[in-house]
Amino acid sequence: MTEPIRDRLVSLRRSLHRHPEPAWREFSTTARLVEEIRAIGVDELAVGPDAYDPADRMAVTDDDELEPWLERARERGADPALLERMTGGNTGAVAVLKRGEGPSIGLRVDIDGLFIEESTSPDHDPADEGFRSEIEGTMHACGHDAHMTWGLAVLEAIAESDFSGRFVVFFQPAEETGGGGCPMAKSEFADGLDYLLAVHVGLDHPTGEVVAGIEKPLAMCHVDLTIEGTSAHAGKAPNEGDNAMHAMGTTIENAYGIPRHSDGMTRVNIGKAEAGTASNVIAERAHMAAEARGETTELMEYTKDRLERTVKNAARMHGCRAEFDVVSESPRADSDPELQSLVSEVAGEVRGIDHVIPAADFGASEDATFLMDRVQRDGGLATYMIVGTDHPTSHHTPTFDVDERSLEHGVEVLVGTIEELERRHPVPHVGDGADVAHGEGRPIGESGAIGEDGALGEDDG
Repeated sequence: MTEPIRDRLVSLRRSLHRHPEPAWREFSTTARLVEEIRAIGVDELAVGPDAYDPADRMAVTDDDELEPWLERARERGADPALLERMTGGNTGAVAVLKRGEGPSIGLRVDIDGLFIEESTSPDHDPADEGFRSEIEGTMHACGHDAHMTWGLAVLEAIAESDFSGRFVVFFQPAEETGGGGCPMAKSEFADGLDYLLAVHVGLDHPTGEVVAGIEKPLAMCHVDLTIEGTSAHAGKAPNEGDNAMHAMGTTIENAYGIPRHSDGMTRVNIGKAEAGTASNVIAERAHMAAEARGETTELMEYTKDRLERTVKNAARMHGCRAEFDVVSESPRADSDPELQSLVSEVAGEVRGIDHVIPAADFGASEDATFLMDRVQRDGGLATYMIVGTDHPTSHHTPTFDVDERSLEHGVEVLVGTIEELERRHPVPHVGDGADVAHGEGRPIGESGAIGEDGALGEDDG
């Protein structure tokens, strides 16, 4: 690891690709990240429960499901002290550079994999070139291996530069389940951020294209629906049963009948349903995994409330009881135009990038919005950018892959944006009580634009 990360982007990404770990099981992944971060040298490094309050996590995995992944990390030689710190699935890390006066800038990258069996086809480059997932049934099928590579490379570049300010990299676990964004956003490391950058690879944007900031990400919630009824002999005494499966069917039918809302887009889906034990038994229990989404947080709440009412009324209709448990959720947060403009400017000067889109509708959900919302509510600016890559098939498929040319593109856009933010960040007003060391004065862009010379706008007095 003495070779600079910038010179081994491809090999680092491929190494991470070989060892994907799903949400809250990223033990080996976190240990590898920590190893790289320590080699870079940072002023503060927090792992697991030192990076966030474990009580703020969502979609937490049961302990018995964690143990095989913990044991695998031990077998791969992960630092035992780190694994002890991650007990209970407290994975992920935060790295901090403190470089005196200047802006406080955050970068969020996600680190978890998916439960997808990776293709063995010779047409699939990871299989053909020897870096296919080594963990059966698990895959980096959404580009988080590239995201981690960016996070480490950018951290190294800023550490070696003359950057002045505070730089925080959030290596966030459990994005795919919507469970890790909330604790990171509530942590002390999100305090006082003037700017927050989040980034994703691909998303149907080709190599050489950059989206400076997404708009209209859908607020979402994942929920578990459980219906409890009464079992009975289906032939001898069906009237003595309370059919949880029948109540489940009523729930599914009526859930898709929840009225759309006039204020904007809403979505509902029941993606998994299980009930019953045998053909001659009235089912006493049913379980469904569902989600609700909305164009705004309020619209998501509307859909979620209607879904809860639907399952409880359906259960009552069939003499059953229903439980409605929110597993995870995330708000809507849009990218700030001022940062979109700056990213567009920076990306337009990066070699290999020939098309810059200032803004694009996202149309999906992302728990990076927790951090974006936190920074924006505190008076800062945030953007979620997309670095295009030619991927042969869609995200979350067995043959997903990235064009490794996009690794360098992402590093250059992110580093360039951070450098420009530092250069243009205004000096806090003297005597306004601002914490100069953390850049907690009035953020750039509050007047509506980031000035080329870093000057405050006319309305700033």
